[in-house]
Amino acid sequence: MLEILSAFLLALSLCADCFAVTSCSSVTLKSVDARKVLTIALSFGVIQTLLMLLGWLFGDIFVGVVEKVAHIIGFLMLLYVGGSMIIETVRGGSEARNLNGVRNVLIGGIATSLDAFAVGISLSMDRSPVNVVTLDLAAVFIVTVLSVVAGIGGGYKLGKKLGKPAEIAGGCVLILIGLNILLDFI
Repeated sequence: MLEILSAFLLALSLCADCFAVTSCSSVTLKSVDARKVLTIALSFGVIQTLLMLLGWLFGDIFVGVVEKVAHIIGFLMLLYVGGSMIIETVRGGSEARNLNGVRNVLIGGIATSLDAFAVGISLSMDRSPVNVVTLDLAAVFIVTVLSVVAGIGGGYKLGKKLGKPAEIAGGCVLILIGLNILLDFI
């Protein structure tokens, strides 16, 4: 029972940024249907889980690299997504950087999953047994998918209600999340 609670808490902590990014990014969506939401949620879940698994499998190899650059990469990706959202909204562009398109979903998914990669490395270095890591991976996938669905739903409703100010605020929040990631490194 303690292992399940631990896995659930780990998953909650890792998916918080997925929820925040999808909430902020989805304020620009013009329409939402179940298929699109499920596709985005599954993409984030797979990316988050896969990066955590890769961190665990190759932890000893990646530890030095991740410690040096993960924060910078996460910051730059969120700066790009958030900055693009703001610029496109101000310019009146038809397609702000949001969750439309594979590229934007991949950027958002990877930017929010670098911490899962680092957690996978720490599990590898702790020599966590396969059954514990499997439970952690399952919890991360499930909780990430659910948090992305909730994030998209809430962000979309907020965007419909508030329009462009919500889009600009969403871009600013993404940049602030990226800045927070970078400051944690310094």
